[in-house]
Amino acid sequence: MRLFNPFVPVLLAAFLTLAACGPRGEADRAPEPGDRAVAEVQGKTIWASDVKREAVAQGLVGEGEPLDVTSDLFRRVLDEVIDQKLLASEAQRRGLDNSALAQRRLEATRERILGDMLVETVVNGSISDRAVETIYQEQVRLAQTSEEVRVRLILSRTRPEADAVIGILAQGSAFEAVAAESSIDDATRYSGGDLGYRTIDVMPEAYKNALRDRPAGSTVGPFQTEGGWAVLRVEDRRRETPPTLEQARPQIVRYLTYEGVRQLLEELRGKAEVEVLLPGDTPRSQEPASAPRPPTPSAGTPAAPASPPASPPAVAAQPAPKKAS
Repeated sequence: MRLFNPFVPVLLAAFLTLAACGPRGEADRAPEPGDRAVAEVQGKTIWASDVKREAVAQGLVGEGEPLDVTSDLFRRVLDEVIDQKLLASEAQRRGLDNSALAQRRLEATRERILGDMLVETVVNGSISDRAVETIYQEQVRLAQTSEEVRVRLILSRTRPEADAVIGILAQGSAFEAVAAESSIDDATRYSGGDLGYRTIDVMPEAYKNALRDRPAGSTVGPFQTEGGWAVLRVEDRRRETPPTLEQARPQIVRYLTYEGVRQLLEELRGKAEVEVLLPGDTPRSQEPASAPRPPTPSAGTPAAPASPPASPPAVAAQPAPKKAS
């Protein structure tokens, strides 16, 4: 599974340009075992794998998914690859590839492709089923000790507004209806304030303190948060149920790939002479440039904090990892 440095269409176009500069025999040789020639443009062969690579680059299919050469999608992407090859050929005919700027851009494309292939060969090739299952089993063990709480939220701007919400609820009004009418949290108000199931450890501190040991059916608050004054209702408490290994696999592979890229870059930088020619001290980020970023939560909704890259991903349906005590 390839998770880093995905090709974009312009890189494929440049790659086709580079291929056009090579010997005819190399260009017409099947790049992958069992590959199929699907078109010729001015005597140059386009292979099914070229079309599949472009479809993956555009996010139309996954890396491991099949792409039927008889499908409408394949034909549409094939037309795009043909267009790219025609544009590259015409640019070459006009001599646009001879300028210093063009050579720099082509070299940058070549380096990007080679780096991507290194990740595929060295990093992704080292991710074993055993490594994935080891992390999964550890996370399952941790998940079995965790409890999930399902809560609903009504967020108000001020304490008096929150006190008024408590009064309305005390008169028997439905929490969901009051949330839809009064909550200022647009991310949850239209679902009756439903925050879904979350473990206490991934919630902001104010929510942790308010919800700890409160039974299902309880109304909690008001208490102050970064987004305003919160009133919660505890809908349910249950033991956390982890996903299956296959459901968790993509996230675990993503983590292992990230760690592999980070370690590979540390090793390469340790061997190379790198000098940053910028004034002042410019510390380098410790994360690979393609490191995944956590989603940004809404201002009023409690969400898991961003987790450090060195921690394995939690297999439960939470964005933050669990750490063994």
